[in-house]
Amino acid sequence: MLFVCLLLLSCLSRISNSLDSLAVSESIQDDNTLVSANGITEVGFFSPGNSTRRYLGIWYKNVSPFTVVWVANRNTPLQNKSGVLKLNEKGILVLLNATNHTIWSSSNISSKAGNNPIAQLLDSGNFVVKKGQEANDDGVLWQSFDHPSDTFMPGMKIGWNLETDLETFLSSWKSFDDPAVGEYALKMNLSGYPQMMKFKGPDKVFRGGSWNGLSLVENPGPTYGTSPRFVLNEKEAYYEYGIEESSGFIIYTLTPSGTGEILFWTTQARTQQVLSSGEQDQCENYAFCGANSICNYDGNHPSCECLRGYVPKSPDQWNISIWLSGCVPRNKSNCTNSYTDGFWKYTNMKLPDTSSSWFDETISLDECQQSCLMNCSCTGYSSLNVLDGGSGCLLWFDDLVDMRNFSKWGQDFYIRVPASELDHGNDKKNIVGIIVGVTIFGLIMTCVCILGIKNPEAARKFCNKHYKNMQRREVIDLPTFDFSVLASATGNFSTENKLGEGGFGPVYKGTLIDGKELAVKRLSQKSLQGLDEFKNEVALMANLQHRNLVKLLGCCIEGEEKMLIYEYMPNHSLDYVVFGWNLYNLLF
Repeated sequence: MLFVCLLLLSCLSRISNSLDSLAVSESIQDDNTLVSANGITEVGFFSPGNSTRRYLGIWYKNVSPFTVVWVANRNTPLQNKSGVLKLNEKGILVLLNATNHTIWSSSNISSKAGNNPIAQLLDSGNFVVKKGQEANDDGVLWQSFDHPSDTFMPGMKIGWNLETDLETFLSSWKSFDDPAVGEYALKMNLSGYPQMMKFKGPDKVFRGGSWNGLSLVENPGPTYGTSPRFVLNEKEAYYEYGIEESSGFIIYTLTPSGTGEILFWTTQARTQQVLSSGEQDQCENYAFCGANSICNYDGNHPSCECLRGYVPKSPDQWNISIWLSGCVPRNKSNCTNSYTDGFWKYTNMKLPDTSSSWFDETISLDECQQSCLMNCSCTGYSSLNVLDGGSGCLLWFDDLVDMRNFSKWGQDFYIRVPASELDHGNDKKNIVGIIVGVTIFGLIMTCVCILGIKNPEAARKFCNKHYKNMQRREVIDLPTFDFSVLASATGNFSTENKLGEGGFGPVYKGTLIDGKELAVKRLSQKSLQGLDEFKNEVALMANLQHRNLVKLLGCCIEGEEKMLIYEYMPNHSLDYVVFGWNLYNLLF
C-alpha cells in the first residue's frame, strides 16, 4: 500500500512539474498542451481559420478571439491529428508525423546539450530549450523568440545578432487560413544608421524610422503603455519593448495584407481590443512623394512639396498630383562653393531614409554641421539623439527619401542649400552689420589720418603695431611644412603618388625622410577657394579632431601654393576615412 501511494505521489509530482515543460522522456500529442507557469500562454496543436491542417503553435490562453502568436511548422503542415512533439537527447525539438518522419525541428546553438535538456514554455510566450531546469540564459540551446512568426511580443528582439549572423524579423502569414510565410516582412535594416522597415518581397513599403533616443518616429510596434529600447553595439543591433503595466498585454501583428495591428487586453478582461490597425495615411507609404520632397497630410488628403532648393523632376506630372518622380536640385551643386553653402531648417520632420547615411554618437550638432559642409556629397544633417537638447550626428548623402511633416512631433532636419536659397529675410540684419562695421572702420581711419597729419611718427607706429597684431591673429596653432619638403616627399607631386582628386584639388601620398607616410591635399590652381577660405578650413580641421576624422598633421602656405597634410591611411581615400562607411559594411 505504501509503495502504491509513493508511486501515485511520484506520478502526480511528474504531471505537475511537466505542465509548462517537456523532458527528453516526454512528448506532446495532438490532444495535449503545455501551459506556462502562471497560465498565461499555451503551446499545442491547432487548425487556423477554415483549414483542417494541423500546426504546432503558441497562443495566449483563454483570450478572445483565439490568436496564435507563433507557429513551428509554418510551411510543412500536418494533414491530420497524428503529430507528436518530442525533445531528443541533443536538446532538439522534433515534430513527427503519422509515419514517424520529421517535418520540423529546432536547432541547437550549442555543441553540448547537457545531461538533462528541457523545453519550457515561459509566461512571455517564449518556448525555450535549455540545458536543465535551473539553467540561466547562458544555458539556452534554442528559443522561439529567435525565430518569430508574424507577432512582435514583449521581450522579443527585432534585429541582428552580429556575432552569430542571426537575423530576427517578422513575416506575415499567407492568409488567415494558411500560416506559411507570406509576402510581407518587418526587419531592421543595418545599412547606414539602423532603422525598421517593412518589405513586400524585395520592395520597401514602409519605414518606421530610426531611433531618436526616445522611440522610433513612426513606431512599427506598440507604443501605448510600453517602454521601447534600441541597442546598438559590436555584438547586437535590435529593437524591443517591455510592458509598463504587468496587468495588461500589448502585441503587434503583421497581417497577411501587410498592415500592422496593435492588440491589447488585461488579465481581468481577457478580450482583445484593437488599438491601432494599419497605416494611418498615404504619407506612410514609403517614398510616396519621391526623392527630395516632403509629404504633408491635412487629415483628408496627402500633398507633396519639394525641399528648399529643389524643383519637380516632372512638372507636368507634379501639377496633376502624380508625385512619384520627386524633385531634383534647382542648381547643380558646385563643390568649390561649399564655403558659401548654408542650411535650411525644417522642424517636426520624419527624417529621411538613413540607408545612405553616416553617424557619430559623440560629436555635437555644430561639429555635425561643419562635417557636412566639408564633404561635397553631404546633403543634410540632424541630431542623432533628441534627449537633453540633442546630441550625436547623422549625415545624409545623395537623395533625401521618405520625409514627411508632423504637426506635433518629429525632429529638426537641416538641408544643405546654396547661398542663393537661404532666407533673404536676414538681409536687413546683414546690411545693418555692414553699415556699422564700415562706419567704425571709417572713424578709425579718420583718426589715423588726423594723427598722421599732426604726428606722422605716431601714426606709423600705430599702423605697424596694428598690422603685426592682425598677422598674429592669423597664425594657426598647427605645424607648417615647407613646400620643398612636400615636393620631395611626393616625388614632385607625381601621378604615381596621386591618390585621387576632389573639388579642392588632388591628393598625393608622400613619404618623409624618416619614413613617415602622409596624405597631401593640394589646392588646385583652378579652385575658387582663396587664402581666407583655406585658412578657415585649416582652423576648422585643427579644432575638429575626433575618433572618426583622419588626423590633420599640418599645412603649407607658400606663394600660390596651399596644402593640407593629413596622416596617411592605407587602402582608403580621404573621404572614406573622414566620413567612414555604413555599419553593415563595417560588420560584415
